[in-house]
Amino acid sequence: MDESTPECRHWLGDERAYCRAVVGVRRYLPGLRCPLHTPSALVGRPEPRTGPGWPAGAWTTPSPQSASALFDARAVASGKRRAAAHTYRAAQRAVARH
Repeated sequence: MDESTPECRHWLGDERAYCRAVVGVRRYLPGLRCPLHTPSALVGRPEPRTGPGWPAGAWTTPSPQSASALFDARAVASGKRRAAAHTYRAAQRAVARH
């Protein structure tokens, strides 16, 4: 067997050996599993349907920095967030302008 061929690594306790099936093997959290030994199959549930997953830009969406800075200034200006006296005065001026 080729080392690059994925095989099921589920331990068969009764047989004291690994399954080693190569057909339909996929990676799961516990490791490589064949369709008979997936986490869902082992507890008697059907396999979950595959979905669209996360949107392509989900992790690259820029956050509105100006909005977060304004919210932070509001928290400082209201006294809900502690800050130095000069930062507190600057935040009060920034909030007063908006």
